[in-house]
Amino acid sequence: MAKIAFILLCHKDPQAIIRQAQRLTATGDCVSIHFDARSKAADYARITAALADNPGVCFAARRIKCGWGAWSLVQATLYALEMAERTFPDATHFYMLSGDCLPVKSAAYAHRFLDAHDRDYVESFDFFTSAWIKTGFKEERLIYRHWFNERAQKWLFYRSFELQKWFGLKRRIPEDIEVQIGSQWWCLRRRTIEKVLEFCRQRRDVVRFFSTTWIPDETFFQTLVRHLVPEREIESRTLTFKMFSDYGMPVSFYNDQYDLLISQDYLFARKISPEAALLKDRLGALWESDRTDFATSQEGEKLHAFLTGRGRIGKRYGTRFWERESTLGPDRNLYMLVCKKWHVAKRMLHAASDQLDVRGVEYLFDEAVCPVPHLGGIERTLEKRNRHRRALMRMLFDYYGTDRLMICLDPGNIALMQDFMSDRANTRILELQCTFDDHYLIGHARRVGLATRGTPEEVVARMLPTLRHEFADESVRIREAEFPRHWRIRQDRSAAENAAVLSDFFGIPPEAGQTLADTPYLFAD
Repeated sequence: MAKIAFILLCHKDPQAIIRQAQRLTATGDCVSIHFDARSKAADYARITAALADNPGVCFAARRIKCGWGAWSLVQATLYALEMAERTFPDATHFYMLSGDCLPVKSAAYAHRFLDAHDRDYVESFDFFTSAWIKTGFKEERLIYRHWFNERAQKWLFYRSFELQKWFGLKRRIPEDIEVQIGSQWWCLRRRTIEKVLEFCRQRRDVVRFFSTTWIPDETFFQTLVRHLVPEREIESRTLTFKMFSDYGMPVSFYNDQYDLLISQDYLFARKISPEAALLKDRLGALWESDRTDFATSQEGEKLHAFLTGRGRIGKRYGTRFWERESTLGPDRNLYMLVCKKWHVAKRMLHAASDQLDVRGVEYLFDEAVCPVPHLGGIERTLEKRNRHRRALMRMLFDYYGTDRLMICLDPGNIALMQDFMSDRANTRILELQCTFDDHYLIGHARRVGLATRGTPEEVVARMLPTLRHEFADESVRIREAEFPRHWRIRQDRSAAENAAVLSDFFGIPPEAGQTLADTPYLFAD
């Protein structure tokens, strides 16, 4: 059965490191620790004293000061690896971790997973042809020498780089290797680690080359594994779940994200927030449990983006200076039909357009394929429509030669509602509130990419309360905006009650309101 030697690089929170090592070794695995030499000596002494009697723990023979993007991170890893390889001869796998990583599966599940797949797990993509590097230096990481730390010695780092460029001091990459790039969080088999360590002893030229590259923890092991191991024995992925924000910063996980984490198809996750004490306890207990019945998926990033990537609550796009004093026109009437179920709002829009002779446009600010007349290019993309929303609406009023228009809006587009409701025109909102059963929510999750038909039922079931709460929260935000001209009809109300609201909203006789309320299949899915 698999036995994992965890290579733990850490630099803070000694009590958390002690607890992490105790939990990882409680299931028969082992840990090799490198504690940053920049950290307090007292903290290191506390760790070594607490773990001195634990046969599953060893410490790197040397401690060095580590810096982000520097060779020191790789060297610290090698020191911990060498000690683990000697100390734990029965370890079958070596798994790279940081102090911010925690398991999201049980040890029993992890061992069974590694036993079932005889391969190395390391992200490794071609350095020059892949799009792994999004911004900043690319080939400059390799062809110039980087002796200084970019964060701690910024002036020296960039001055050295500019001088090398000025004097044309480029260098060649070792001819027999193809540089790869990927995440530093890998899991490698014992025979692969033995090959890597032996390669480092034999090929000092390659080690010297990488020791002056920039961010070598993203290239060193990734390149050597591809150089030493057949491609069929490598899976180019990490077993550690991680995400990054829009700003390129690692996402931290908190107490309320336990279900999200354990449903991902990974063994560990980073970064767990230092304040997430409950999450740490639950994940630690999970690792020591015998549970193996995990329903896994790959929807973590999409679900996280759905919950956090909607922009600020308020105006997503600022108005242009020439639009600030613009108005739709004080004598114009804009009716906004707001509904999460787009087909419901569209039915109401078409029914009102037919019976009241009011021109209607569907979800022009939410749906890119919504039919919009040619208006000189402003209508071509959703971004342009939202950014120039008042100008677009004035053009539509002029294009159709009318003073009355209806549009459909998604409840999440509250910024646009706030903008139009502050206009001098006669703007009003009709919110069509629907009920959302599980069948609809599952369909919605699939339509927006949060789930697929292959997503396990347990994972989908955990999404449903989140989606239902999100829809309810959108309605609450509209209500809290306290719009002065805001009407609501509801699926669970009688047609007579909804008819009275529709009559008041459109300013039409009661019988016309009743006709609209009786629109066939208005709320049907």
